Amino acid sequence: MIPEQDGLARLNEVLERLETLVNGASRVPFTTRFMVDEQEFVGLMDQIRGMIPEDYRTARRVAAERDKILSQARAEAEKMIADAEERAAERLSTDALVQQARARADDHVQEALARAEEVCRGADHYALETLETLEGQLMRLLTTIRRGKDTLRDALFEGSDAEVRQTDSEISFRS
Repeated sequence: MIPEQDGLARLNEVLERLETLVNGASRVPFTTRFMVDEQEFVGLMDQIRGMIPEDYRTARRVAAERDKILSQARAEAEKMIADAEERAAERLSTDALVQQARARADDHVQEALARAEEVCRGADHYALETLETLEGQLMRLLTTIRRGKDTLRDALFEGSDAEVRQTDSEISFRS
């Protein structure tokens, strides 16, 4: 399993435990509120916070790896160009040889530039795929977090509405 997917699986597991904690919480009588174990809730939230920065470190590592690959490709291209020019310069003795050497040097330069472009394109493609995968994982995580927040928010608002209705009925009952 890819390390990023393994981290996402662990994060989803913790989020499912959080959802189970909320869904299995005890209801407060005569309200729509519920009680959860504070230590367990805080522990799960701490685990989630601890996992999210790993995704950011992964993104930075991918970007650094891409930059390294690009630097190596440029250095290799420059070396190939220098080697081609050096070989061409060594073979210069007559006009015919000069023309031939320049043609070969140009071929080597074009070959080096094409190879460098191919390596750069490959590095960009790899970085883009990795970042798209990471983006998808983060979007799923964000959706799960939003659902959890909505569940908690709905439960809190339902509790507030029930208290207002209970107070209203007590007032009308006394009248």
